[in-house]
Amino acid sequence: MLNLQPETPNRKKRVIIAVGGGIAAYKVCELVSSLFKTGVEIRVILTQSAQKFITPLTLATLSRHCAYTDDDFWQASHSRPLHIELGEWADLLVITPLTAHTLAKLASGMADNLLTNTVLASTCPVLLAPAMNTDMWLQLAVQRNWRQLLTDCRYHGMGTASGLLACDRIGAGRMAEPPEILTYIQSLLHTGGQRNLTQKRVLISAGGTREYLDPVRFIGNPSTGKMGLALAQAALHRGAEVTLVHGLATWDAPLGVRAIPVVSAAEMHQAMKLYLHNSDVVIMSAAVADVKPRDYSTEKLPKRSLPQALPLAPVPDIIAELAQLKQPHQQLIGFAAQTGDIITPAMAKLQQKHLDIIVANPIDQPDSGFGSDNNQAIFLDKQGNKREIPPGSKLQMAHDLFDFCITYLTGNSEQ
Repeated sequence: MLNLQPETPNRKKRVIIAVGGGIAAYKVCELVSSLFKTGVEIRVILTQSAQKFITPLTLATLSRHCAYTDDDFWQASHSRPLHIELGEWADLLVITPLTAHTLAKLASGMADNLLTNTVLASTCPVLLAPAMNTDMWLQLAVQRNWRQLLTDCRYHGMGTASGLLACDRIGAGRMAEPPEILTYIQSLLHTGGQRNLTQKRVLISAGGTREYLDPVRFIGNPSTGKMGLALAQAALHRGAEVTLVHGLATWDAPLGVRAIPVVSAAEMHQAMKLYLHNSDVVIMSAAVADVKPRDYSTEKLPKRSLPQALPLAPVPDIIAELAQLKQPHQQLIGFAAQTGDIITPAMAKLQQKHLDIIVANPIDQPDSGFGSDNNQAIFLDKQGNKREIPPGSKLQMAHDLFDFCITYLTGNSEQ
């Protein structure tokens, strides 16, 4: 039994993880373990074929609750049908790995086991993470079922990655990695599955630029691009078409995001101008260099040849130029990374650069700013509206920013 408790405003989020029968099922252990650590309540459903790859006991241990199988479904010991209770209980249902067989059932509206009955007995968003052999994934029937299912607004699909599969084939069909699925889960729990950026094109800059003196020395900063990555993930999960122009990064861009790697401020300037005309929302979260060495040596300079005083030259003011080029329907958002008083310089930048919104971002606070997984900020718009964002994950702040943007666009922001 689920032992359903009365609804409370601050109750934990509830997620069902449904496991299909594929070798990628072993990855679900990491997903369940990581999700539990975020404070989410978890219930696990295993199909009959999934139990050939992983045991209910393993997932019950990781989720701190019994894992359900078809044997539980057909028992008469429940006061109410199990699939009804599970369907009413869940805020989100995740099917991973999604097999071709389960995909076909869902596309046809079939209900012949606990998983498919629970899907039909629920109204919450459903996240799908397919995994199968390349030839299976590319079959016309499978792709038809996939496209058909995604026409239902309940369903959110993660594309498959390419790489070495368990069958030794190299190609598409790999299940998304657990951290990427976890991020999508967190997004859907925030938005409730709303795709309020559908048909919007979002252009984001991320990370720091490097301005080289010679092939091994450069002027740079500690930006890792994690904030820009979180913005790209949040926009993608809300239905946007996302282009991410980023400096050197230790992370991979999410599946479905157009990633444009750059190194210098000049390269970022060129890329942002190229994609500006085709964008609805432009977010400059990158930490772009202010200056560069005036002279560049194509060979490494000996230490004795390094200048005592380094002559510097300015780099393009990317966001100021974008503000001059943007059209009335476009929204331009900047970041102001500051120490001490963050509001005064951010307001000045907002006005001087003719921005719609600016994110005043303290980089001198613990576990915040460059390199951190967390952040905090104050959002300001040109109408004088302000919203303070308390410390939290960068993904949470990214969603808060899009909430603020959407409110700003609809003209319902609060003073």
